[in-house]
Amino acid sequence: MEFYKPLLLQGSHSVDVGISGSGIIRNDKSEWRELPLIDLGQLSLGHVEREDCMREICEAARTWGFFQVVNHGVSQELLQSLRHEQVEVFRTPFARKSRESFLNLPAARSYRWGNPSATNLRQISWSEAFHMFLPDIARMDQHQSLRSTIEAFASVVSPLAESLVQILVQKLNIKFSYFRENCSANTSFLRLNRYPPCPIFHSRVFGLLPHTDSSFLTIVNQDQIGGLQIMKDGNWFGVKPNPQALVVNIGDLLQALSNDIYISAKHRVVAAEKVERFSVAYFYNPSKDALIESHIMPPMYRKFTFGEYRRQIEKDVKETGDKVGLSRFLL
Repeated sequence: MEFYKPLLLQGSHSVDVGISGSGIIRNDKSEWRELPLIDLGQLSLGHVEREDCMREICEAARTWGFFQVVNHGVSQELLQSLRHEQVEVFRTPFARKSRESFLNLPAARSYRWGNPSATNLRQISWSEAFHMFLPDIARMDQHQSLRSTIEAFASVVSPLAESLVQILVQKLNIKFSYFRENCSANTSFLRLNRYPPCPIFHSRVFGLLPHTDSSFLTIVNQDQIGGLQIMKDGNWFGVKPNPQALVVNIGDLLQALSNDIYISAKHRVVAAEKVERFSVAYFYNPSKDALIESHIMPPMYRKFTFGEYRRQIEKDVKETGDKVGLSRFLL
């Protein structure tokens, strides 16, 4: 194992990074592939077009666990404003943005860099993030421009997530009232991500470690740098950025609820040598007391609450450095 230190993450603080001597993490543009691209504008057309669009969404969730959507209702102007605000907040010196009072958000669950839960050097991730529950955004009274932009983004992406989930569960014998009762702005959260340039050993460094999302659904706006990779049929490949599209992926909870009809695909972000990458992720989550139970027989997973799932993940990460996930709940 090669080891080097320190290497600056933000120019104001350092982090020790371990590099595995085996395997190369590639981010070659020649290996990029395009995700299924779905035009949500079809949903407002005739019956045939709407049915075709819904079928495409369900098929992509079943075979890929990922897809892209255009005509999604989030304007390019809003996405550009969010990118600008995101860049500005990440430029804040580390000593300030890591303080308890920064953005008036709870520091314990807000600003993050690297992987504090790492148990070995290979689990270090080359990234930083602001993780915020939607109700906490209203507390950002000293950063009005950032707050208003995030609120505007959340106000359009939240109903988008609801619409997509409503389509996906139509054939699962689940009433959408289940989501109305268990999911709201008070249960979902948003994360701003920055992946700094990694000038040394970038071909072996993860910006974000391989994982699946612990959500029903995740919606991501990524820039045009590239670096997002997903696993399909046992192989990793890079997702070709589309400036007009948002990336949607199925989370663990929807895989369990669908009895594995839909796939929570493993994905990761790889580091770039000379450029920084930004993304914004919206996680459509339930309350901690929400019961996750498949209505398709025979069920593959035992019943569990979202709170129980999160506690098991935290326990596994603390003990092993890795998320085990749904396999813990198999019958």
